[in-house]
Amino acid sequence: MRANDWGGSTGRRRRLTGAAERRQFEARGGEAPPNLFMSKNIFEKIIAREIPADIVYEDELVLAFRDINPMAPTHVLIVPKKSIARLSEAGAEDEKLLGHLLLKAGEVARQLGLDKGGYRLVINNGKDGGESVPHLHCHLLGGRSLAWPPG
Repeated sequence: MRANDWGGSTGRRRRLTGAAERRQFEARGGEAPPNLFMSKNIFEKIIAREIPADIVYEDELVLAFRDINPMAPTHVLIVPKKSIARLSEAGAEDEKLLGHLLLKAGEVARQLGLDKGGYRLVINNGKDGGESVPHLHCHLLGGRSLAWPPG
């Protein structure tokens, strides 16, 4: 089988999605076929209000909402509105956004009263890191004593 412009073989086309894959595709000089990057992950659908969520904070750069499968009495996800698949794929141009994300996580923790007893802020990166949605996000966990090590 010979390689094609999609990064796969002509017998098995792999659908590329996400901002990182788009940059990788374009860096190779490829032109994306129509609708190639149209699918949204669950966080993008929540940001676009296509899926309901229990939103606790929002500004122009981030959205924070309660996790539907909480691992602690308080479990909030803080998500940048810009699509960045994972922390390891963020670039220098994302520096201000990443700082904003962390500052807003602290603000949400205070808003929810977690600053008194303490909380944990987690960013999963990649399969082995526990990433389940390819969109950078922070888990804000609190409301009980959290054990260490976490995994």
